[in-house]
Amino acid sequence: MKFIYILFALVIVTSCSTDPSKKAKESKAATTEATTPIDFNNTADGPVMTFDKLSHDFGTIDEGEVVETVFTLTNTGTSDLIILNARGSCGCTVPDYPKDQPIAPGDSAEVTVKFDSNNKPNANNRSVTFTTNTEKGREVVQIRTFVTPDPLKEQQREARRQAMQANQ
Repeated sequence: MKFIYILFALVIVTSCSTDPSKKAKESKAATTEATTPIDFNNTADGPVMTFDKLSHDFGTIDEGEVVETVFTLTNTGTSDLIILNARGSCGCTVPDYPKDQPIAPGDSAEVTVKFDSNNKPNANNRSVTFTTNTEKGREVVQIRTFVTPDPLKEQQREARRQAMQANQ
């Protein structure tokens, strides 16, 4: 009986895939050439995503500020670049990007990344991960900042911490 449970668990683990770039490549392989002109499997002459910078430091900001920066990317490859998805490492980091829009070789596009410092005091290091049709399938840029805590919010957080400790 244990063997059946172990076998079932192995089937579930090996069949689940959370990598969107793999799903995109598998879906490309399943479609015909006539419907999709982009070759997700051609890595020798494919798209290459090159950024003007890989990180941005906002310096010191006050808690509650929303700051933003722009990353300029250029397709330095030989075929169209597609950004399938862009996701911040937390809900406070939001990218605005050209989703599913082909970026021709030599062309550039801008990605705006906003960071909301509300309830994020002290040092913050965040990332934006792009799922693309490049050879790596994923590209990452970083942002960082130091958020000066709001005194009133800091008092509220401390009161909650003390209340939680008292309840334990």
